[in-house]
Amino acid sequence: MGVSLERGIACYLVLVNVMGFFLMALDKWKAKNHRWRVAEKTFFGIGIVGGSLGCWLGMYAFRHKTRHWYFVVGMPLIFIVQVLLILFLTFEI
Repeated sequence: MGVSLERGIACYLVLVNVMGFFLMALDKWKAKNHRWRVAEKTFFGIGIVGGSLGCWLGMYAFRHKTRHWYFVVGMPLIFIVQVLLILFLTFEI
C-alpha cells in the first residue's frame, strides 16, 4: 500500500508551512532576546519551496517583519503565484 502523489505533496506542503510559521516565531524570539537572527533569505527560501502561506501567517501572528515592504508584498505574491501554478497544473487552465 503506497502513498499517493497527492497525499505526499499535501504532507510536504503542511510540513514546509509549519516550518515557515515557526521560523517566524523563532526569529521574533531571537530578536527580543538579542540572539543571532534567521537570515531573511531563509524566509524567502522556505516561502519559495512551498511555505509562503506559513511565513505569511507567521508574520502577522507574531507581528514580525511586517514593516519590511519586501515581506509584506513578497510573501503574498509568492503565495498567489504558487496557487495559480497549482490551479494551472491541476485543472490545465
